[in-house]
Amino acid sequence: MKYRKFGKLDWQVSALSFGAMRLPILNEDYAKIDEAQAIPMIRYAVDHGVNYIDSAWGYHRGYSEVVVEKALRDGYREKVKVATKLPCPEVTAAADFDKLLNEQLGRLDNKIDFYLLHGLNKMQWAKVRDLGVIKWAERQLAEGRIGHLGFSFHDNYDVFKEIIDAYDNWTLAQIQYNFMDEQNQAGTKGLEYAHKKGLAVVVMEPIRGGRLAKPPEKVAKMWAEAPVQRTPAEWALRWVWNHPEVTTVLSGMGSMQQVIENVATAEHSQPHNLTAEEVALVGRVKDAYFSDAVACTGCRYCMPCPNGVEIPRTFNLYNDAVIYGDAARPRRDYGRMPAEQRADNCTKCEQCVEKCPQQLAIPELLEKADIFLKGK
Repeated sequence: MKYRKFGKLDWQVSALSFGAMRLPILNEDYAKIDEAQAIPMIRYAVDHGVNYIDSAWGYHRGYSEVVVEKALRDGYREKVKVATKLPCPEVTAAADFDKLLNEQLGRLDNKIDFYLLHGLNKMQWAKVRDLGVIKWAERQLAEGRIGHLGFSFHDNYDVFKEIIDAYDNWTLAQIQYNFMDEQNQAGTKGLEYAHKKGLAVVVMEPIRGGRLAKPPEKVAKMWAEAPVQRTPAEWALRWVWNHPEVTTVLSGMGSMQQVIENVATAEHSQPHNLTAEEVALVGRVKDAYFSDAVACTGCRYCMPCPNGVEIPRTFNLYNDAVIYGDAARPRRDYGRMPAEQRADNCTKCEQCVEKCPQQLAIPELLEKADIFLKGK
């Protein structure tokens, strides 16, 4: 196992960390973790050098924290640091901070090394900030109820920078980052900014929820023709590790086989582990993924639509389907959109075309997306 310095701390973290949000389950019930499989998986990872375990209040509807604590009995707890998260959407009043943390401490045997504000975006950050979350967290730090404070993030770069700059003592930021998301959410720009500010950067979704492990045929062919043969998952992980600004990579492993494979891959997790030619290959693979997508950046300059069409949302669902070759979930989500927001309400007034920085033929693309997402 390779290790990297954890931001400002005098501690080395394993390049691969264990994300406990996709543990094996029983009877397709997300709340029922198969402990007979999950506990050996976590312990195998720790036995092979993994020393950072990430959980959260809502993972497996509260049972992830419980199973993590069970897995770390028998001497394993002393070998790792545990991170969990304050569920910001559950917070409606300042009193909720103590209520939630108290329950999490009970689940985790009263020891939380890293406590993150979970899933911050502009709205959630404003809410917990105005409820005094920073002063509250500083009291928890002073009392030793939590070890260090950080946040996980899902919004754009400007919001990410705002959150980092709002508090001088963040220890870590957790961001979504992979070769498909260089410009999405915090992106490469956010990765570099957090690193420059001395924060540890914990990367989630390096394989984009497993999607990059199961590429469409055109991408699979490109990987198969690569001079060095690796699985798509290994290419994705090694691309993230290639960045020296990345501190550790979380993998939400759901089987022992995934744990074994990822631990083996982590032997090659040093920065700059890919050659220039290999980085270029990943760039071509990315282009292939996006070749059938609508070039919408989600800037929302086209909004509001005078007819109520949710233009960026429609293109996002369409792109999710065509990029990853799996239309089931996007079609389901499109069907659940309010009828007035769906693309068949477009009257081709072309007001959106005039506003689009990408100069997209939006009405024609909406018609194409609507037909596809309806399964016609």
